Amino acid sequence: MENVKSYIEANKQRFLDELFELIRIPSISSQVEHKQDMTACAEMWKKLILEAGADKCEVMPTKGNPVVYAEKIIAEDKPTVLVYGHYDVMPVDPLDLWNTQPFEPVIKDGKIWARGADDDKGQSFMHAKAFELMVKTGQLPCNVKFMLEGEEEIGSESLYDFCRANKEMLKADIILVSDTSMIASDTPSITTGLRGLGYWEVKVTGANRDLHSGIYGGAVANPINILCKMIAQMTDENNHITIPNFYDDVLVVSDYERSLMAKAPFNLENYKKELAIDDVCGESGYTTTERTGIRPTFDVCGIWGGYTGEGAKTVIPSEAHAKISTRLVPNQDYNKIGEQFKHYFQSIAPACVKVEVEFLHGGDCYVAPIDMPAYKAAEKAFETTYGKLPIPTRSGGSIPIIAGFEKILGIKSILMGFGLGSDAIHSPNENYPLEHFYKGIETIPYFYQYFTQLMK
Repeated sequence: MENVKSYIEANKQRFLDELFELIRIPSISSQVEHKQDMTACAEMWKKLILEAGADKCEVMPTKGNPVVYAEKIIAEDKPTVLVYGHYDVMPVDPLDLWNTQPFEPVIKDGKIWARGADDDKGQSFMHAKAFELMVKTGQLPCNVKFMLEGEEEIGSESLYDFCRANKEMLKADIILVSDTSMIASDTPSITTGLRGLGYWEVKVTGANRDLHSGIYGGAVANPINILCKMIAQMTDENNHITIPNFYDDVLVVSDYERSLMAKAPFNLENYKKELAIDDVCGESGYTTTERTGIRPTFDVCGIWGGYTGEGAKTVIPSEAHAKISTRLVPNQDYNKIGEQFKHYFQSIAPACVKVEVEFLHGGDCYVAPIDMPAYKAAEKAFETTYGKLPIPTRSGGSIPIIAGFEKILGIKSILMGFGLGSDAIHSPNENYPLEHFYKGIETIPYFYQYFTQLMK
């Protein structure tokens, strides 16, 4: 690859200007008031990909938010890379914890600060600019397709049907994704596994209205109290999940693989310092990296009920609510786990309340073999630009559609993430180091070169 660094250097400011246009669109998929913003963001992506050199690009409707599809076919006998990304972002709440306006990107301390700076506008945008670089310098070695969705943060529900309806259009040899992180700025890594996900909303109902806590307290169930007790029963003293048969299908990772994982650089004291915690917490018998990579988890993501306004109001609430998630590992089926959770959670409820469980979304885990050509190409690309081989890692996060791609399209994915754990994705003050943004644009073209060579 020639002129990669010089092309990036000559276009740095334009790259940022274009990325900032995308970031300024508040494309929050989980909030209905941003429906028009979803379409506006998709149209902006169409404009940018066409300008980058795609032969065609369409904003294609789904039952939810549109999918942006683009392609450039240089020869039918060449390999095809399908780039996947998402243009939707998480809500910004709590807004008062942001140091900047979340949708007005700011560069400070060598980082872009904004919602979507990393997840996933910044990382997806690297692919558009790497593609542009290869097209404009006459170095694109293979066919390229883009598929950008607007529902990843809410489970990619529409994308499953979109893939089923467009199998022929989406044919490719590999799916290339940047929606994950690397170990450190000086330690590249390739994500070889993603945990699956199950997500529910539960509702516990007591009396038919809020009650005076003096007149009724002690005689009528308090749904918040009951809900807290039920949640506490979901894990034991070893942080082991108590749902019957929950672990039946869990893939047990060998001692040998665990020893390889342990070679990845990790400083527990720095980890605790960065998070401002005195100690870590998790399933007994496993290290911090194992807990986040190869073991399932149970978490309450939100809980509410009763009076939460200023001052006091002595009531026994009629209802209590919680949002609950599990992260799943290889061999666990999120549909099966969903039924197990619902049955168990309802079974531990006392007769004095009613319990409703709604499954919101989920997805299977994904594992990428380290001997496939795409992994070897990614490994060599990182080595070319970073000067060292990347470390294979398993991510604690989930991108449910990745497993869906393999089931529906029969295509493996390679996860070349350039983010950092400190980028605060999904949180206030999300950020993305400029160094990683430009390094991604530099590294991705080498993946294309080496993948095309290996597929000959």
